[in-house]
Amino acid sequence: MPVDPKEFFLVYALENAVTHNSVPKAGAVLGMLMGKHPEFRSQAKEMSAVLKDVLNEVEALSSEERVERLKKLSPEFFTHKDEKKEKVRGLRELKNVGENGVVMRFAPNPSGPLHLGHARAAYLNDYYVRRYKGRYILRIEDTDPRRVEPENYGLLLDDVKWLGINITETVYQSDRFDIYYEYGKKLIEIGGAYVCTCDSEVFRELKNSKKECPCRKNSIEKNLELWKRMLAGEFPEGTITVRVKTDMNHPDPAMRDFSIFRVVDHPHPKIDAKVYPMMNLSVVIDDHLLGVTHVIRGKDHIANTRRQAYIYDYFGWNPPEYHHYGRMSIGDVVLSTSAMKEGIKTGIYTWWDDIHLGTLKAIARRGILPEAVRNCMIDIGVGQTDIKFSWENLFAENKALVDPVSNRYFFVPSPVRCDIAGAPKVTAKALLNPNDESKGYRSLDFEGSLYACRDDLKDVSMVRFKDLFNATVKPEGDGFTLKYCGKSLEDARNKHAPIIQWVPAGKNARCTLLSPDSKMEGFCEEGVMSEVNNVVQFERIGFARIDSEKGGSVTAYFAHH
Repeated sequence: MPVDPKEFFLVYALENAVTHNSVPKAGAVLGMLMGKHPEFRSQAKEMSAVLKDVLNEVEALSSEERVERLKKLSPEFFTHKDEKKEKVRGLRELKNVGENGVVMRFAPNPSGPLHLGHARAAYLNDYYVRRYKGRYILRIEDTDPRRVEPENYGLLLDDVKWLGINITETVYQSDRFDIYYEYGKKLIEIGGAYVCTCDSEVFRELKNSKKECPCRKNSIEKNLELWKRMLAGEFPEGTITVRVKTDMNHPDPAMRDFSIFRVVDHPHPKIDAKVYPMMNLSVVIDDHLLGVTHVIRGKDHIANTRRQAYIYDYFGWNPPEYHHYGRMSIGDVVLSTSAMKEGIKTGIYTWWDDIHLGTLKAIARRGILPEAVRNCMIDIGVGQTDIKFSWENLFAENKALVDPVSNRYFFVPSPVRCDIAGAPKVTAKALLNPNDESKGYRSLDFEGSLYACRDDLKDVSMVRFKDLFNATVKPEGDGFTLKYCGKSLEDARNKHAPIIQWVPAGKNARCTLLSPDSKMEGFCEEGVMSEVNNVVQFERIGFARIDSEKGGSVTAYFAHH
């Protein structure tokens, strides 16, 4: 039965929208049709127009309408439970979702650009905002002046834009110090906090012995006086702090009278302040005042969740619903901001987008799409089990996205110039993209000489130059003697001749292909020079992002096979 492309597009788009609560990218859907039904490749322009209408139609539907349409078009989607479980990518339902949906927050610290660990929090929260609707707050937690530099704000915001998360509002904690001071004072007034001037080592010894420090017995009036002097800048760093009154007999010493304000003698790029709120206070104040309903964060914050419960109780506020996910190890990739910064300073790394790093900028430079990172993180989910991040899974997700749309080219590493005796001048034609014939063909003009990979010519008596002709091969000194022996592909197959890549000797581009582990030098087709910032497939080598072109030379970064 002939395939109806409109129905094909509609089913695929609805399945994606129902599963992920987002409409898929046009390129991925079009590539899916071309891959499964190559008869439509010659109609790419017409199919693109049909697809645009379908995606607009799905975008306009409510969640309930999408489900109803999909039930009519593809009831098996709902009956195959195992398949459905895989499509849902493991994310559980949220409890206590109100009529207005959820309010989630992504709260990075601008100590540098974002990395893969940040992407997990960003996408898990984003998933639920898209699923239940509501608000998604980007809260930039810039309350530690020693970790904040002016350029970090731009680095962070660029990464958020690249992620494509559905941010509805952005909040800077450095703009909210007066709010933190107001609630800090209120906490002192209700007896929930006190100002401590004890030496830090003395306090630690008392705390570990489950003994109260003398400052804990200060009157509210004295605490307020010290608080006023603290704000006026009368105390140097390390001599004073504000602590929450907790249970000094708590089995976990970290829960006992933790700090919520400190003095820091270090300039902040945005504000003039001496007294800085600690995370456990600013987070509670912001989550409450901004109406955050659900918090998804790493299980390394479980202790903070317990600390913050004291502040919620003092103010009589209801805390949000918390979900803590397990640790995600990412192998040997560098994620430490301080280590990356030092490496850049000393020349070990070129910048934040050095492909040896785990930053999102480095991932993007290698040609990994944000949709692939999203899919990977949603697959990992919100479970508390510690996991090891799988680069292979990320590469597989990315390949599914780039394979249908990436243009194909030849790349010849370790090249050797070959003069083909007896070969006619000929122009080889190869599809630019086998999934989309409307893109046409690329032309490679052979005029007597070409470049081939030296290793491809070793230990063989005959080769087939892809899309060109056959040649016999004979070693001679450091090189090879090649003779034309016909155009028949069948003849090459019958003689088990390897099919190898090549580029014309006269029309090509020098190419450096970089990966975290290697550097390959060679030649590529000259058409690659027009693909800067695009992901291409170097046939039989893999996918790569073309990073730059200058003076007939190309630099590319290997993504994956």
